[in-house]
Amino acid sequence: MANKLQNEHSPYLKQHAHNPVHWMPWGEEALAKAKQENKLLIVSIGYSACHWCHVMERESFENEAIAETMNKFFVPIKIDREERPDIDQLYMIAVQLMTNAGGWPLNCICLPDGRPIYGGTYFKPHDWQQILLQIAKMWEETPDVAYDYAGKLTDSIHRVEKLPILEIPEEYSPLDLKEVILPWKQQFDFKEGGYARAPKFPLPNNWLFFLRYGFLAKDQEILDQVHFTLEKMALGGIYDQVGGGFARYSVDHHWHVPHFEKMLYDNGQLLSLYADAYQQKANPLYKRVIEETIAWATREMLADNGGFYAALDADSEGVEGKYYTFTQEEINTVLGDDAPLFSAYFTTSEKGNWEEEKTNILHCAADANQLISEAGFSEQEWEEYLKEIKAKLYAYREQRVRPGLDNKQLTTWNALFISGLLASYRSLGNEEYLNLAVSTASFLQENCIKGDVVLHQPEDSNRKIAGFLDDYAFTIASFVELYEATFEEQYLLEAKRLSELAISYFYDAEQKTFFYTSNEGEQLIARKSEIMDNVIPASSSTFVRQLYKLGLYFDEENFIAIADQLFANVVPQIKSYGSGYSNWAIQLLEKVFGTYEIALTGNNALEMRKELDRQYIPNKIVMGGTKSTVPLLSDKVGLESKAYLCQNKTCSLPQNSVEELMQLIHKSGEQTPKI
Repeated sequence: MANKLQNEHSPYLKQHAHNPVHWMPWGEEALAKAKQENKLLIVSIGYSACHWCHVMERESFENEAIAETMNKFFVPIKIDREERPDIDQLYMIAVQLMTNAGGWPLNCICLPDGRPIYGGTYFKPHDWQQILLQIAKMWEETPDVAYDYAGKLTDSIHRVEKLPILEIPEEYSPLDLKEVILPWKQQFDFKEGGYARAPKFPLPNNWLFFLRYGFLAKDQEILDQVHFTLEKMALGGIYDQVGGGFARYSVDHHWHVPHFEKMLYDNGQLLSLYADAYQQKANPLYKRVIEETIAWATREMLADNGGFYAALDADSEGVEGKYYTFTQEEINTVLGDDAPLFSAYFTTSEKGNWEEEKTNILHCAADANQLISEAGFSEQEWEEYLKEIKAKLYAYREQRVRPGLDNKQLTTWNALFISGLLASYRSLGNEEYLNLAVSTASFLQENCIKGDVVLHQPEDSNRKIAGFLDDYAFTIASFVELYEATFEEQYLLEAKRLSELAISYFYDAEQKTFFYTSNEGEQLIARKSEIMDNVIPASSSTFVRQLYKLGLYFDEENFIAIADQLFANVVPQIKSYGSGYSNWAIQLLEKVFGTYEIALTGNNALEMRKELDRQYIPNKIVMGGTKSTVPLLSDKVGLESKAYLCQNKTCSLPQNSVEELMQLIHKSGEQTPKI
């Protein structure tokens, strides 16, 4: 018999529809049932591509005895964390407070009103059964203990990431940056790239900060570490060497063994990072990664409606990584005479290079470049040869059972991918990437922006989930970037409109903060701000950065005033944990080094923008065209092609070419602060 998840649209929830557990989706029916029957809730949270979520399902949620315990004493609720990140946020904080750890699957036992009393991540079947029985007994015999603990824990949840309101400084100094950088770079892994720990996550926003900092501060050591890390990731097993795209993280120190799930949000951000890095240093490896990753996403993740799907599973046929790995026999059979060189380049062998016997994860040898040279290939010849060989292996791989696809289409993740496509377009000049970004933006406009509300995902027959702050923030960011790539003002005006809406829904003028959930949304056990940057930058840092940009474009003092106050509140936190505030740190860079406001006018404005994009200028906004309502541009536009450089409400005389403009920028750069 199917449970109440059978009519859900989320692939993760549908995966549990035939468990013997009487799962219910989060909603009024489940919460009312718990209160009426005075039963504790089990709030179990995961996502479709989560390997250990599948393991716990097989071991515990398909176990008849455990299911009987869950059904008898509790009201079990299943939640897709990607569908309801607001609920996940609260119970993740609770589990972290209780255990000093977090992750998925996330399992919280709660009072009938939703306040948590116990939680953890993955539990072995015997342990889970024992915990359930002990808590059921406690609830029957001493419920006051549960209420007392729930009250204290919920108070603590309210206090997490609640910042004091601080005075806004007159200026930020190089010393502020130095205090961020010095402890942060102590974590570098100079042998393998990234940070000296395992597992290794790509953390694209961290390395975007270091790329920009290294360039602006002329810190070659930092720049070298960024490029070393990007090369290690691109050559490692975390990158799908056959089909393109990155896995979520590697479990080891060497970027070798991935946790094979592929997420749209990682790959969108990594496109932005590699595109920026290519602008700063034209490494052909970065170009290959960008092209292959976009090809993968277009081939495997793009829906007919123009939006991208959320994720690919780590498992196929119940085995992690089965779709992505090869035996040496398979490689020999598929590649024939090409197998020896390919195997040397990607370190495959009869024995295998993973824990599974005879199984190989493709990752490049340390002396890969030497192998190419000794084989007599030029750089261009090798790229073409590699493309042909990969195509053969990909065609072979496609005969296998594919990993499960999570076909949710999330607003935030699509916006992140738009940003990645636009960065790739501006870095490589491929018009197809711009067209794809415009098409994906049309998907958002048609399916996820409904009048004065941004939706978290397209509405389905079950529910309409109003957007959270990140849905607004990242959509706004992608629309600002669309304007900069096309000079079509509709995108900038829409970004401004959505920003005004976001302020009305999420900003608390008394506490000087943005909440993650709308003031018109469902009331949960707490209303939280999202301040810390994580694998995805925080919604607050992203929105603050857009408020600064739009404040410059439109001379909107209110935008800048709101951003200034929240930024001032956060700055002391950046110094304590740079990696957790990397997007805020990028804004600190712009405070210290300033932002170039570049106006390009006339019929050749877009051509001038393309010429400008051959330069790496990380701290800039760009505008242009022949007519405009944007205050910063409206008095400069016309048919004549000119370039202006503005900073701090002062503009240069009109320049006749990008070359002349760059001379002004270089001259200005010579006067920037020394770190």
